[in-house]
Amino acid sequence: MTDPVEWAGFVLSLAMVYCNIKEIHWGWPLAIASSLLYGLVFWNSQLYGQAGLQIMFMLMAVWGWQQWLRGRPASTPDALLEGLLTTTHGPLPISSLQPNERKYLVMALLLAWLVCALILKQYTDSQLVISDSFVTALGLVGQYLLGHKKIENWWVWLAVNLLTMILMASQSLWITSLLYGIFAVLSVVGLSTWRKQYAQ
Repeated sequence: MTDPVEWAGFVLSLAMVYCNIKEIHWGWPLAIASSLLYGLVFWNSQLYGQAGLQIMFMLMAVWGWQQWLRGRPASTPDALLEGLLTTTHGPLPISSLQPNERKYLVMALLLAWLVCALILKQYTDSQLVISDSFVTALGLVGQYLLGHKKIENWWVWLAVNLLTMILMASQSLWITSLLYGIFAVLSVVGLSTWRKQYAQ
């Protein structure tokens, strides 16, 4: 019997990715809702890294929403709220990483992987420390790139989605495994769509 919470997260997540591909900023509140639901699902499945990642997704979704609407970081809480409600400064454009940014991103990924693995090893009973922490770290990188509308975010999400599909199947979370399989396909669609927009 499948979990209704898992099904609800499934539907909201698909709607979120559709909005991301179409550059619709309402995908960010959908990300908050779906992350909350999947946080519960993953915690109950002892995938603590993935559960923790959902909390980070919710926090980063607020930031990402503001980034997409305003096109620049907010310096105060009032500016953040204004950014969520207005588009005075225009939407954030799609861009690409510079070579030096890629280098720093790889370093950040490795550091995040190490920190996540140490936390899972020390404070949880996770049986999948290495794989769970790597997907967690990679997901944080993907969310950061998405918030900045970097076209490379879709390559990162493709890797995250394929690895997570395998991870979910290993825990018999078949609906979620299917969801990440669909996400993998949508990552390719998103990459193609954003490339066309970026070339204009």
